[in-house]
Amino acid sequence: MRLSNGKRVSRYLAAGVAAMLAATAAAAEFPFERELLLDAKPLPGSKRVPMLEITRDGRAVIDLWCRSGEGRVKLEDDMIEFTLGPMREEGCTPERTQRDEGMVEALAKVANWRLEDDVLVLIGPTELRYTLSSH
Repeated sequence: MRLSNGKRVSRYLAAGVAAMLAATAAAAEFPFERELLLDAKPLPGSKRVPMLEITRDGRAVIDLWCRSGEGRVKLEDDMIEFTLGPMREEGCTPERTQRDEGMVEALAKVANWRLEDDVLVLIGPTELRYTLSSH
């Protein structure tokens, strides 16, 4: 690769710059400040589905099937890591408690993410699909 003044740039530097630009583009794509709804039907007798909202500074609002709270999200390129804080219970039935425990475990094991149109896919042993809310 050559600069406009004709000097050569090492391929390692060029690769580093390309990787940095790709990371910046990936972070720009992440749906920050958006309400993300788990692609799932509500449980019988409820309208609630799990929801996430992640800010650019890594704070997260996390609503599960019956618990809610805050957490932290570390995002680097296509890698993502969730750390959940204390969760408040809101009328948990045994079924919802069991589903919440599964969601907590799944979020803790998420390692990567990708965006497919209006769906944020969190990738781990269990794939979680969150739809970007339209409101």
